[in-house]
Amino acid sequence: MIANLIATLVEEDLAEDDGVLAPDDRLTCHVHGRWIHQCVASPVHVNPVTRHRWCRGCDAELGVVVDEVSGDVAMRCPRCGRGGSAATNRLIAACRASIEARRAA
Repeated sequence: MIANLIATLVEEDLAEDDGVLAPDDRLTCHVHGRWIHQCVASPVHVNPVTRHRWCRGCDAELGVVVDEVSGDVAMRCPRCGRGGSAATNRLIAACRASIEARRAA
């Protein structure tokens, strides 16, 4: 499993550097060296400018729930219960794909 994670990290780093993989579409996190679903709750993954895990209306960080068994990932504002954005939706999709990739490892 670790070998697949390392190989995927390297592959994604190279693809991102070559401009063929958008940072939002990564299944791994180059900062934490983990599958993205394992570290998405970190403050590093909050960006008010791009609205990754950020509620513009409430000016608040979105909470994260990741269920590796069911594969479900949810991100919601603790104040208004909403806070979704295109960037957060892409992050949720990447987390779901990350869970599947880890299972396949």
